[in-house]
Amino acid sequence: MEKLLETKNNLPVRISDIPVVPYSKFFEVITFLLRSQDFHILTYLAYPTSEGLKFICAIADDQNKSISIISHLIPAGSPLKVYSMMPKYDVFHSFEREIHEKYGVEFADNHFLKPIRFSHDMKIQGMDKITDYPFYKIETDELHEIGVGPIHAGIIEPGHFRFLCNGEKVLHLEVQLGWQHRGIETLFLEKKKLIQRATLAEQIAGDSAVGHALAYSQAIESLAGLKIREKLNYERVIALEIERIGMHIFDLSNLCTGAAYQLGNAALGVLRTPTINFLQTWCGNRFAKGLIRPGGTNYPFTRDLQEKLLSYLDDLEERYTVIADKMLNLSDIILRFQQIGTLTRKQVYMIGAVGTTAKMAGLKRDTRWSHPFAGYHEIHHDPVVFDTGDIYARIQVRHYEILQSIKYLRRITEIMNYQNSVPAPIKDEEIRLAKNCMTISVTEGWRGEIVHSAITDDEGNISYYKIKDPSQHNWWALALSLRNLEISDFPINNKSYNLSYCGHDL
Repeated sequence: MEKLLETKNNLPVRISDIPVVPYSKFFEVITFLLRSQDFHILTYLAYPTSEGLKFICAIADDQNKSISIISHLIPAGSPLKVYSMMPKYDVFHSFEREIHEKYGVEFADNHFLKPIRFSHDMKIQGMDKITDYPFYKIETDELHEIGVGPIHAGIIEPGHFRFLCNGEKVLHLEVQLGWQHRGIETLFLEKKKLIQRATLAEQIAGDSAVGHALAYSQAIESLAGLKIREKLNYERVIALEIERIGMHIFDLSNLCTGAAYQLGNAALGVLRTPTINFLQTWCGNRFAKGLIRPGGTNYPFTRDLQEKLLSYLDDLEERYTVIADKMLNLSDIILRFQQIGTLTRKQVYMIGAVGTTAKMAGLKRDTRWSHPFAGYHEIHHDPVVFDTGDIYARIQVRHYEILQSIKYLRRITEIMNYQNSVPAPIKDEEIRLAKNCMTISVTEGWRGEIVHSAITDDEGNISYYKIKDPSQHNWWALALSLRNLEISDFPINNKSYNLSYCGHDL
């Protein structure tokens, strides 16, 4: 087995230390490791260098809490063509599509090389606009197609769903995203100030502002060699767990609406408001924008905030457990959600599912446990895992994570030393990033694993920035879990994932 470079979450490595191997060896190493479900892909990226197009793959070893990195190079002037890894593992479809779209690389035997975001500089020929997207078709009089979107009711973002149906039964769903490709990763290079990039990170997916801002901040701190104080790490855990509670409650409320359980919808909707209002009390924004910054914070967590948080948690737990118990044991809810939208453990592994989407089918994917960051080293997180893979399992994961988060918040506020101070955010002139290095920053947002990768040049400037939102993998789960269901099951199945359009449309 070829030697890989081994590192940890948020530890920088020198680019020159990453092994560069022929593509045949690159393919062999990665596909060998992925035979074990203890390993999964964190990121697979490509970027131009003076020598040619360089590919880097980072593989997480969840049991050993390490990250292995390996690379290959297509030399300048050589044909941009390699054989695909997708026939072995479906997880590569989104990575290879993105690399194909950005650089025109042809992946032989990948029959899914369609636009993933339709960027303004895409290389695919013969497509002038996103509406030219090549959907799968079956020529027959027995099947029909139904298109939904990209314009939806309410505040839903643009995405198109193309259903291939036999009567009411869905045989295939193709999800077409990328309608509002914002060029976020390019902006991370164009915007040079820390505050500009931190603000960008909060906009990647607005309902995951803490998760993405923390991933960005840790990437910068890693490259700058900053040591973060214990109290600040605990504060970041508090913010991330409050974000998790708020969004899980929102999802449960929304699912109650889909099942026509109005009491659950109303009661849970009321409970979400004080959750996000606490964040506004803390930093002035209900989605915690402005709270997470590289090196420090402008809003330290105080004794007064501790008292308010503990009072809120007592009230939340008492009220939440009552309505959650009713919801989880209501026969109408159970009958509507059990054995609907089901995926197997093998399926979620093959597509690289993370977060709730993985844990609902028995796959232990939670970086708070496998690659701990911030204050999670002290919590010893034990992921919530179910194995039925249906909507009801997705509900149960959210329910027990809410109770778990309440417990974690109480523990953190008890062990935190309030006498210790935390610094203000670091200023641009106070840091220097390591030269010719790469760092991989992983956090666990409420949807699942968030990965930010940054590469610096020989002057210490960020020359490449790559973002992976959990929705990049999990949209595929929505499509697979709808097969052989009636099309009327689509809305509630979609709600049970609550995936991000903007997190995908970078």
